Amino acid sequence: MNASSRRVIADLKELAKLTSDERGAQRVAWGATWKKAREWYAAKVVRELGLQVYRDEAANLWVTLPGESKRSIVLGSHLDSVPGGGWLDGCLGVLGGLEVLRSTMVKGKPPVTLHLVDWADEEGARFGRSLTGSAAAAGTLDAEKELAHLVDRQGGKLPDALADNGVALPRMGQAHAAFLALQAQAYLELHIEQGPVLESMRKPVGVVLGTMGVERHNLRFVGQAAHSGAAPIHLRKDAFLAAAEFALACRDISVRHSGKTPRTRVVATCGVVKVEPNFVTAVPGSTEISIDLRALDGKVLGKMLTEARRAAQQAARKHHVTVQWTPLLHITPRPFDETLMAMARASVKQVTGGAPELPSGPLHDASEMAGVVPTAMVFAQSSPGISHTRLEDTPLPALDKAIRAFMLTVERAVEHHAQLSRAEDRRRAGAVQRRRKRAA
Repeated sequence: MNASSRRVIADLKELAKLTSDERGAQRVAWGATWKKAREWYAAKVVRELGLQVYRDEAANLWVTLPGESKRSIVLGSHLDSVPGGGWLDGCLGVLGGLEVLRSTMVKGKPPVTLHLVDWADEEGARFGRSLTGSAAAAGTLDAEKELAHLVDRQGGKLPDALADNGVALPRMGQAHAAFLALQAQAYLELHIEQGPVLESMRKPVGVVLGTMGVERHNLRFVGQAAHSGAAPIHLRKDAFLAAAEFALACRDISVRHSGKTPRTRVVATCGVVKVEPNFVTAVPGSTEISIDLRALDGKVLGKMLTEARRAAQQAARKHHVTVQWTPLLHITPRPFDETLMAMARASVKQVTGGAPELPSGPLHDASEMAGVVPTAMVFAQSSPGISHTRLEDTPLPALDKAIRAFMLTVERAVEHHAQLSRAEDRRRAGAVQRRRKRAA
């Protein structure tokens, strides 16, 4: 394990000790423990790097290491967690990015400017709106429309929580202009996989192809409640059977559309089922069921949704019930930048001997960044393939390799954009000389 990895792991353990209890990490955005984590982080930046931390209007925390060129590369992730979260989710990317700045400063002024960001409220754990800070920076957040009405389980209002943290809802959109002013040429993020794929492949690090698009809907099948003993099977209007048949059809849809490569893998999940009247001697009169479809290809995702709608209608007709759809979430697939992925692939292969590729089912801040700037991610293996729990972990040898691969990816991106910057300078100088000759 090299010195950089040791420093990152020491920082991660220090943060976990400061902001966790017996249930896990408690850095829920907008709360006291999250503030403590950010204060600790800001103090570390000032103390160890001598750089200042500044905050945009969406509460994202920024650190800038000026370079020879105004061209810039953004590194980032998030310090916030779910309640009872793990020691790596999000904070690995922030503290790994901090080590990039730390190591770069030792070598002198970088050829391009480096920015490091801790995005605000990636998890959406308290109020339900994920990717808040990165969406504001990307220009996809309509704060007054999307946030003003949100409340937590205790009835607390999000605008009040924002105000307590010095954030004014009407000004959050200004984070987008601030981001554009950075002249960012690339966004890079280090994260844990949060799933079992890399572990199943026995690979410590992977290259992320992009974040899957999401179609999330709630369905309500409505039939007729009846006495379980008195209602003959052939006369029933059983809403649950229709929902169950729909769930099985969705599994078949995902199997049918899944390809043999990571890029073509799709998933379908029915995660919530609510049955009424919900007691043992009643035929279900109504059933609500959720469907979550994910794919990296937007056309495939659209076909899956069309087939799911058809399956719902067929199940409803078969069981003599009706079905209503309520859209919950639509997210466009975000394939990552091929040039940056090639850099990540070369870096991961250099460190580990191979470079497995996989899509990300979970959403990340990189999902928002991919819409406005070339983006790539590096995944560290999750063991035992879980996250959002105190049991979340990555073996230290795998963590070491992921940190090293990410740092190499940043180095490659810096050199790439330094070359582009120098070429641009030469073109400008040549244009100036030609104008002078014509004037003479």
